[in-house]
Amino acid sequence: MALSEIAAHLGVSRQRAAILVERPDFPDPIDTLTVGRIWDIAEVRTYAERRNRQLSDDEPT
Repeated sequence: MALSEIAAHLGVSRQRAAILVERPDFPDPIDTLTVGRIWDIAEVRTYAERRNRQLSDDEPT
């Protein structure tokens, strides 16, 4: 999964995705190709699920 795909999966802009991938809690890229870094799809999905749970937990009830 490349940065554009991460942005689409998370529902954020590419600029926001670029910030998120630099966070210490974001999965490490599995490789760097000539077009940029790539991430494991399963790890990004797990991150997204965890992130959505945290956002839900922070919402007032």
